[in-house]
Amino acid sequence: SRLQWSTAASMMVFAWLFAAFWSVMPLLGWGAYDYEPLRTCCTLDYSKGDRNYVTFLLALSVFNFMIPGFIMLTAYQSIHQKFRKSGHYKFNTGLPLKTLVVCWGPYCLLCSYAAVENVMFIPPKYRMIPALIAKTVPTVDAFVYALGNENYRGGIWQFLTGQKIEKAEVDNKTK
Repeated sequence: SRLQWSTAASMMVFAWLFAAFWSVMPLLGWGAYDYEPLRTCCTLDYSKGDRNYVTFLLALSVFNFMIPGFIMLTAYQSIHQKFRKSGHYKFNTGLPLKTLVVCWGPYCLLCSYAAVENVMFIPPKYRMIPALIAKTVPTVDAFVYALGNENYRGGIWQFLTGQKIEKAEVDNKTK
């Protein structure tokens, strides 16, 4: 079924309010912000490791990593089943979840480790790597979707080369 504008607008408002809630909480005292190890921008202050940090981190991990990951897993499994029944595979349904885990996993591990141990023994350059990888997610997701979807790949190919991919060629590849 088609997505209605009211549903799309509601989902967008929810996403913005959800993000605003989690980003404002450290400003209100639940969790804390500090400069990243190389002092280029801010991130969660994982140097404290107190109860305030641990509760914030656990809630953040559950509501922003585990639940979205579970939703992605079940949604893309459903899409994969539909593709399997139709025989038309439009894109790799496992790739978005793998991207989430690969890009956000190291940062979640670092923050989780900081909840139980002191991470200051790790040099700042190495502590910065998980945050940088996590910040690449929007760009990586755009490439995953654009290059993973055969319709978009065909459009990108036509834009770059001026050659149109015939529909029959695409249909033969999916069978």
